[in-house]
Amino acid sequence: MVHPLVERLATIATEKGIRICTAESCTGGWVAQEITEIAGSSEWFEAGFVTYSNEAKHTMLGVPETLFISDGAVSEPVVRAMAQGAIEHSRAQLSVSISGVAGPGGGSEEKPVGTVWMAWHLTGHETVAERFLFSGDRHQVRQQAVSKALEGLINQALKSTV
Repeated sequence: MVHPLVERLATIATEKGIRICTAESCTGGWVAQEITEIAGSSEWFEAGFVTYSNEAKHTMLGVPETLFISDGAVSEPVVRAMAQGAIEHSRAQLSVSISGVAGPGGGSEEKPVGTVWMAWHLTGHETVAERFLFSGDRHQVRQQAVSKALEGLINQALKSTV
């Protein structure tokens, strides 16, 4: 079954003539999977980067290693760099990046389980980043992140004048 947000995203991306890519960590490619559930998504979906490790974020997307030391993988600077790197390493004009603590372990006082950072980068616009604190188990945290990522892609795609 196609996610209702993907249907809306497909319509906007097609109308605007923009290509989209994803850079995912804690969602493990789930956003890209939802997008590719819709027939014809190859017309507007460019690529999905699943960069679970810091090394993958660095080698595939160009995230500076210093950011992992100074801010950690689950941080605004890292998701901003991931979103920009996804654009630089593809032919897309719009990207979303996601990094978070899905649980059940791995949380801290500063970044509890459910903390997810996302960024959206639309060519010609400022990168937008947002922090979320989702509740529930690992599956529920990831599921909520996917929906927010798609909502953000829709919001950014609406700004496009490509």
